[in-house]
Amino acid sequence: MPLFSFLPKTVNFTDLFSQAGTNAARTSEALVDLLANYTDVEAKVRRIRDLEHEGDRLSRDIAGALTTTFITPFDREDIIELNNHLDDFVDFMEDVARRMWLYRIARPTAQAVALGAVVARQAELLARALPLLEDKKRTSDLMEFTRQVKELEDEGDRLLDEVQVAIYDGVTAIPDLVAAMRWNELYTLLEDATDQAQRVANTIEGILLKHA
Repeated sequence: MPLFSFLPKTVNFTDLFSQAGTNAARTSEALVDLLANYTDVEAKVRRIRDLEHEGDRLSRDIAGALTTTFITPFDREDIIELNNHLDDFVDFMEDVARRMWLYRIARPTAQAVALGAVVARQAELLARALPLLEDKKRTSDLMEFTRQVKELEDEGDRLLDEVQVAIYDGVTAIPDLVAAMRWNELYTLLEDATDQAQRVANTIEGILLKHA
């Protein structure tokens, strides 16, 4: 057997992360479709679950590649951190969709649609940013994408604050209380997704600073 067959492989991690970013964007688009066009709910939730499973597969591919790769484009701990944050980002979106189906939500609120749109915009920016991880000529573009992701997280905070201020106003009956508690949970999960997108952006910025 040739000697070269025993050498560790070189893996294009940027390509793998680009695929994960594209999958996250597709998941966010499916979530927005669920929230804005609340029909065929079970089928749409199943679609989001399938995308989450694809995200898990990509996450495993990235983790597995670390065990067979000798040279990595940036620190291994940063690859692990970025991989975990991206996977969790998709998990939060799937959790929102799954709970909406489990709770038999009658229809989404305008606030939920707005929070979903924030998540989708962040996912779109990350999908555009990740292919640039190793492109030193596009560092300024990459930093601009991460800056916008973090600005959108602030918008998510603002929307959550607005809805939580009044979510229990006028609630006097038990069914209304249960509904309010469930919506509070869903709003929080949507805002958690915006936080998670910010963690992805922060990790990207950390990688750039290390290799500036």
